[in-house]
Amino acid sequence: MIRATFYLIAGLTLFAAFRLVVSRNIFHGAIYLAMTLLGIACIYLYLDAEFLALAQILIYVGAVVTLFLFIIMLTANIKDRAIEQTNKLLPVSAVSVTVFLLLLLNIINGNPWQAGRPAEGVFTVARLGKSLMTTYALPFEVLSVTLVAVLVGAIVIGKADNK
Repeated sequence: MIRATFYLIAGLTLFAAFRLVVSRNIFHGAIYLAMTLLGIACIYLYLDAEFLALAQILIYVGAVVTLFLFIIMLTANIKDRAIEQTNKLLPVSAVSVTVFLLLLLNIINGNPWQAGRPAEGVFTVARLGKSLMTTYALPFEVLSVTLVAVLVGAIVIGKADNK
């Protein structure tokens, strides 16, 4: 049952990634990007990497994709949201992807994988949260203010195009 769930999540993630690449509508592409990133977070959960899954959802889906959606909605011309799909480098990209895939499969097959878990107590999400709220509170807040400033900048750029 667990293996079937993994294959279902992986299949849905690959489907969303494929739809992201072939989407002609930029808004739909951003939605497919969010679905792809959520699928990757689910795969992280399957691999018992709760922190990576949480960071994936909070940072990429919660902040970056939301920022993309705001930028698209504020700066894109509503009448012309379709992206022209022309690719004159299709043979070059196909060869590059094939070479990269073969190289990646060679590395995966040539590596002696060892099963194991990290030692307990080395890293916990609770310890990370405590350090984010004590030792690294200032950089954490500076980052959040920077994200808000980027959002305000996108709004200003969007308003300037409407004049």
